[in-house]
Amino acid sequence: MTQPAPLMPHATASWLIDTTALSFEQIAEFCGLHILEVQAMADDLASSKYTGRDPVRAGELTMAEIEKGQADPDYRLKMFKAPVNVNRTKGPRYTPVSKRQDKPDGIAWILRHHPEISDAQIGKLIGTTRTTIAAIRDRSHWNIANINPKDPVTLGLCSQRELDSIVAKAAKRAGIEDDGQDAIRLGDDREALIEELRAERDATVRAAGEAAQEAEAAAWLEAKRAAEAAGE
Repeated sequence: MTQPAPLMPHATASWLIDTTALSFEQIAEFCGLHILEVQAMADDLASSKYTGRDPVRAGELTMAEIEKGQADPDYRLKMFKAPVNVNRTKGPRYTPVSKRQDKPDGIAWILRHHPEISDAQIGKLIGTTRTTIAAIRDRSHWNIANINPKDPVTLGLCSQRELDSIVAKAAKRAGIEDDGQDAIRLGDDREALIEELRAERDATVRAAGEAAQEAEAAAWLEAKRAAEAAGE
């Protein structure tokens, strides 16, 4: 069974290189790194410089184990205590920095179109706080003048499935029956958009055809004038 790597492999390798006489192979194997990475760190050729991390103080390795490795280059270091994995605690979902400015617009859209959704559900869906939601609801938000309600799915703040799921749960809790009006409205909007795009495409084709005809007529007229001038 492969033993786990130290919590900070590169920093640990840097400490072992500077502090011990272990071989590159031993350090690479213990830290779960490629031997060329270890060699580059030893030669100061690595692109990043790491501050050494003492695995003995961290409880991952003992000095006795290091001494065994120094005495025998073929000895494989054994980890004394595996690092504890640090799991992210529950909280608002992560939103990329580029999309965080869109959160107020998405929140405002939900508050307008789905008032039955609770603040807790909005916070979990969008990744925001109840304070922000309340400020947008009572229009005390510092940037309320620039907030425009927009579909959070379109903004990329959540998926359509996530939004539909929360809407369904909130409607069930509030005793609201889905009459299908939202689906009909979305269908109508989609058809209208398709028709608009078709009209724009047809107009572009017609304009291109007319421009080609005008260019052809202009070229014919120019050729005719040139021929008449040559005949004179």
